[in-house]
Amino acid sequence: MLPTHHPFILDARGKWLDCRRENPAGPVVMGILNVTPDSFSDGGRYTSLDAALARVETMISEGAAIIDVGGESTRPRGRAYGAGASAVAEAEERERVVPIIRAITGRFPDILVSIDTYKPAVARAALEVGAHLVNDVTGLRLFPETAAVAAEAGAPLIVMHSLGRPGEMPHEHPYTDVVAEVYASLDASIQTAQRAGVRDIVVDPGFGFGKTPAENAALIRHTDAFLALGRPVLVGVSRKSSIATFLGDPSRPPDARLFGSLGATAVAVLRGATLVRTHDIRETVDLLRVIAAVTTAAPR
Repeated sequence: MLPTHHPFILDARGKWLDCRRENPAGPVVMGILNVTPDSFSDGGRYTSLDAALARVETMISEGAAIIDVGGESTRPRGRAYGAGASAVAEAEERERVVPIIRAITGRFPDILVSIDTYKPAVARAALEVGAHLVNDVTGLRLFPETAAVAAEAGAPLIVMHSLGRPGEMPHEHPYTDVVAEVYASLDASIQTAQRAGVRDIVVDPGFGFGKTPAENAALIRHTDAFLALGRPVLVGVSRKSSIATFLGDPSRPPDARLFGSLGATAVAVLRGATLVRTHDIRETVDLLRVIAAVTTAAPR
């Protein structure tokens, strides 16, 4: 049995999730399942139960260990995507995610499911039908009560750094030192979670949320700095607008940003990230296998 006291080995409601860098299985891949009509990359594709389950089956076959289900888009406003995502009422968000999470956990009992929400009532409803983790993109800023919900269920909590409200997040903020400021914010989120009784916590620097492309690049370049928080680091760069900027073509559509996303992911993983949130499972799994093959000493 794996030790329960290790901060990089998570007890996801009775299912073990090994997020140590030395784990021979490599980083954990989290597949994105947006059950929303307006997400920036795949909005509207998986709103029906059949479409969602078919996508989950594909992601599992390609190597996803976690399915992250979201019922409210966090698409920011600005030049890249126009108007920000519309706010979703709590009841509507529950109606979007609960039937799908119930169906996933029933049909695929071995897969881990994360609920992507910052609202305590939505998190509670998702956990009641079998979700294993809570992914709060506001880092508990808006509803610190979400931490208590996770603690009561014995669920790990992912805290991400962001600014403003989802859908209204600014593209620029006058950071003096983006790495230091994000680090301090995540440290505060950890403390809030711990006070509520959460034991297993993952940190996400929030690539793309209220940062310029240069600031996003700095977060990736300094992923190892966040390891000092003593928690697993999750990286989520998949298809985001800064990737298009790095590629020299800000107008490049989300589904044409794969290789740029993989490049940024590789740097983050080499610098210590052990969870990867992505739309593109097979390609990410291939990338991680090659990284493992060339960085691990093989027997002669």
